[in-house]
Amino acid sequence: MAPEGIAPVGLCMLLAALLWSALRGPYYLVPLSLGLFLAYFFRDPERRPCGEGVLSPADGRVVEVGRVLDDFVGDAHRVGIFMSPFDVHVNRSPVEGKVVGVRYVPGKRAVAFAPKASEVNERNYVMIEGPLGRFKVCQIAGLLARRIVCYVGEGSSLSRGQRIGIIKLGSRVDLYMPSCYLPLVKVGDRVKAGSSVIGVMSHEEREKG
Repeated sequence: MAPEGIAPVGLCMLLAALLWSALRGPYYLVPLSLGLFLAYFFRDPERRPCGEGVLSPADGRVVEVGRVLDDFVGDAHRVGIFMSPFDVHVNRSPVEGKVVGVRYVPGKRAVAFAPKASEVNERNYVMIEGPLGRFKVCQIAGLLARRIVCYVGEGSSLSRGQRIGIIKLGSRVDLYMPSCYLPLVKVGDRVKAGSSVIGVMSHEEREKG
């Protein structure tokens, strides 16, 4: 379980135990059910990176694949991944590298799968530079998400697939990767953080190297 889930799950279980011991009725089922849901929501399974290439930073469904001009990555592909309340919400680094910047931007709480969410919602950017180039992960709060948590700071060294944060209760993560990488996913695909390869360097770029 992610550390952020320990307190709320423990509180729900304690309340359920108190209600059971005091009233002996079905009232304890409400906090018990909530505690079980939160334990499921905050689950944090181990992941083993597969193959070579750029890993998905989040679990969920791909809702956007497009070309953008980014202020850090430059000419880039943006892959948007929507995480429902039933997906694992721990975010992971797509590549090995060093965090060269973290930037929090306050904003709105539009539905996370909407294209405008990337520009108007509360969000947190993690800029990564490493052997594969420059990449940016954007954690975006959704309609239900209450808090963005980032585990890393400027100067942090990251391994491929390492945990970098979590977003609570329904949200979205965007990955910006250089245009010399080919997206391997399309809208509607399901991906897993730290496991699914969603981008590889183009053949032309490999030939240059």
